[in-house]
Amino acid sequence: MDLTSFTEICLHQLKMSGVQKDERLIVLTQGMERLDYADAFMAAGQRLGANMYHMRLPQPLPSSGWAVGTTGLAAMPDAVEALKNCDMLIDCVFLLFSPEQFAIQAAGTRILTAVEPPELLARMLPTQEIREKVEIGGEILSKAKVMRITSPHGTDVTYKLNTYPTVTEYACTDEPGRWDHWPSGFVFTGGDDDGVDGQIVVAPGDILLPQNIYVRDPITYTIEKGFVTDIRGGLDAELVKSYMADFNDPRGMGMSHVGWGMNPHAKWHNFVPGAFGGGMGMEPRSYYGNVMFSTGPNNELGGPNDTHCHLDIPMRGCSLFLDDEPIVIDGDIVVKDMQMDRH
Repeated sequence: MDLTSFTEICLHQLKMSGVQKDERLIVLTQGMERLDYADAFMAAGQRLGANMYHMRLPQPLPSSGWAVGTTGLAAMPDAVEALKNCDMLIDCVFLLFSPEQFAIQAAGTRILTAVEPPELLARMLPTQEIREKVEIGGEILSKAKVMRITSPHGTDVTYKLNTYPTVTEYACTDEPGRWDHWPSGFVFTGGDDDGVDGQIVVAPGDILLPQNIYVRDPITYTIEKGFVTDIRGGLDAELVKSYMADFNDPRGMGMSHVGWGMNPHAKWHNFVPGAFGGGMGMEPRSYYGNVMFSTGPNNELGGPNDTHCHLDIPMRGCSLFLDDEPIVIDGDIVVKDMQMDRH
């Protein structure tokens, strides 16, 4: 995608995010990564009369891989202060789960994360319809006390919902202190710390993130009082267990957020494997009718678990009920006010 085209989709994004004349926007990048994103956002913001800045962090030192919640800003308090003093931060690094992001949000800066490939950003532009439907889903979820998820493969798990807020993601942000991720389109919350019980069977075709692979044989999770107590199956189950054990942190077995996807432009079959260079898997997280559960940190929701061990697992063909009312049945959203045309 050439810079002119990229600038146009960034312009659409900034308009959807309510950018006004004279607002202060900072685009955050790191090393040589996503400098074209910075150029496109800077050009788009200038067309709206915003005051645009580019903050470029040094390239990180070689490491064993990405650690959830660890950022180059941790050693740069002056940079964090600058970000706290702007109106909107465009995060092209990925600050989610970090203390620095929480501090920036608490200061009133709204944050948009954009790390997916430009082609995906273009295909999954934020729309007013998706925002409205996701907000309806968020309102329904925020009132529920119990979520139950079932599937033909043997999933039957219950989440008690008395502790954590509901989060909506619709790929743009125009409210102070609010975070969103472009592209996206889903709603989620977290179960009570000791309030998740049952069994989840991850079936062939479901997706492991951040491994970025389609599951080939079933993985069966047993959950008791908010913690995974057993993982069994074949090769994929062994992969998950080995990955989690490598963190040497029992909190990685905690149940994290849970919700469902609502973006009709996201497709289960379009997932392109690869780590951050090819995106981080926002399409499978967002595709219409998926039910996604996560393990590990819940500090994004205000919880105490800040482990670096995190998995997101979007699943196909599940049914999800809130206080016994059907929301998703066999992978299809059945609440009329949330339904969207997928063609």
